[in-house]
Amino acid sequence: MKKKWDLCLPRILAMPLFFLVLVLGVFISSAQECPQLISPINGASQVTVNSSISWESVTGVPGYLISLGTTPGGTDITNEQNVGSSTIFSPTFGLPENTEIFVTITLFFFNQDNIVCDSQSFTTLPLSEAPECTTFNTPTNNAISINAATNISWNIAPSATGYFLTIGTTLNGDEILPTDDRGNTLSYNPLVDLPAETDIYVTVIPYNRIGMSTGCTPSVFTTAPVATLPSCASLISPFDGETNVPLSPILEWNEVPNAIGYRVSIGTSPFETNILEDALFYSNATMVIDFEPNRTFFISIVPFNEAGDAIGCTQQTFSTLLGCGPYFDPATGELRILNPELSFPDVIGICMDRQTNTISATETADGYRWHKVDASGRETLISTSFEVEIDEAGEYIYEAYVIIEDSGSTIECPSSKTFRVEASEAPVITDVRITQQSNGITVETQVDGIGSYEYALDDETGPYQDSNRFTNVAPGNHIIFVRDQNGCGTAQQTIEQDLTVEGFPKFFTPNGDGVNDFWQFMPPIETGENTILSIWIYDRFGAFLAQIEPISQGWNGMLNGRALPESNYWFKALSVENKEIKGHFALKR
Repeated sequence: MKKKWDLCLPRILAMPLFFLVLVLGVFISSAQECPQLISPINGASQVTVNSSISWESVTGVPGYLISLGTTPGGTDITNEQNVGSSTIFSPTFGLPENTEIFVTITLFFFNQDNIVCDSQSFTTLPLSEAPECTTFNTPTNNAISINAATNISWNIAPSATGYFLTIGTTLNGDEILPTDDRGNTLSYNPLVDLPAETDIYVTVIPYNRIGMSTGCTPSVFTTAPVATLPSCASLISPFDGETNVPLSPILEWNEVPNAIGYRVSIGTSPFETNILEDALFYSNATMVIDFEPNRTFFISIVPFNEAGDAIGCTQQTFSTLLGCGPYFDPATGELRILNPELSFPDVIGICMDRQTNTISATETADGYRWHKVDASGRETLISTSFEVEIDEAGEYIYEAYVIIEDSGSTIECPSSKTFRVEASEAPVITDVRITQQSNGITVETQVDGIGSYEYALDDETGPYQDSNRFTNVAPGNHIIFVRDQNGCGTAQQTIEQDLTVEGFPKFFTPNGDGVNDFWQFMPPIETGENTILSIWIYDRFGAFLAQIEPISQGWNGMLNGRALPESNYWFKALSVENKEIKGHFALKR
């Protein structure tokens, strides 16, 4: 299984461009739907000013740009912020109060015109109280050995519209920066370096039109001896903003003269580091990563030396080529994906009594990989052929891939599916229960065994059903068949119905008219033989009501001197052959 970021030699130095389909913007507009806002929904009101914005994911779209404004299509709050493949955005400075906010999502493509969707909007709540105090981002409270050239930054205080900043060398001191209104910003770059080897006290007080935060405590950090920080680095290959980048490029940036190393983070959105997180490199051109096709990647490169990290380094971006897709086919107007479409099932059964069980691929492809996944999530390759032998239950991964070749270059387009293997065994029938219903008998089969079983009546070839209950079955002898759905065996049992429910009345009317006032078993006329030992009567909830003997007058519909209501009642009888007969009857008044 190819991992997302293996540091390895490049496998692909140049990629074919035959996948890059140029499609007119008007055609794409008709073939591609725009996403709807999820939170806040379009037209929502009373939205808090610190809300994040999320929208639907659109199949085949490699990235999104988001703009926020106070007019349709406006960008006065946020101007086309690239969020990569992320479908959520948190405005850096929050949202203005009591305002209709217009959200414009742009679908970003690499080799065709972007699609600017119609604006959607929501309205924010007016502010009702002053903001709470904020926390510091850099330097953190009580940090030591901070470079004197450091910037100072703090986190957003929800509902704040500005911040007062004070800097001094003593608690509540302001000799470095008297209290200054920094407006709606979250950082400050001192005009000159801070004094070296000194305690620096920084106070930030958020405010809005209601008032200022109260009780905000200063943050303190200690500066290091005088030293020179390195400057920031810029991407050389690929360059910042480049598209159609090969899937395994050598990432290279300019060498910073006084840097001894570089901290590198890469993610698929500006807010993630899901590819590489704060990895250390001591060269500016030694990193090779296998990237996914059709994506925008965000990279941060921070040089460092003995004095500390470079300050103020910004994210840079590049986009990989379409590769395996998805992309739009201009001939059909549909999304095209070169990866195999898998039809492999979620669950596979194996038989416990077999030494080996062979499982086959469900697709025709250029190659296959089968992996076993252990309890810790580690994957072990167990086969690279069309079939695999599996001898134990657990979690596995099936992968099929096709090889695309063009202009001397190759690309592998894989698809994978995680599936579960369950162990099965032949069924063992432990009991068959027969109960009388108004229109026949019900047969219920009890089975022991590990497996997925299905049931048939009287015919071993079926039809089979998943339920172990058969209803409306005619009285008489029958054969029950139970088989394992994974082919591990079949069991059968003959049921002989020696005693039917004939002789048990379907209803009685205990109204004192002398007709059907009692409910009692009546032996068949042709034999006159009493085959019942005892009878128990229950209500429809299973509560015991009475026990009668076949030689008695029967049940009069009373319980503790109280006449029971009209309803269906149930009985269980025991025959002289020690068999149970169950059924129901109606009490009518």
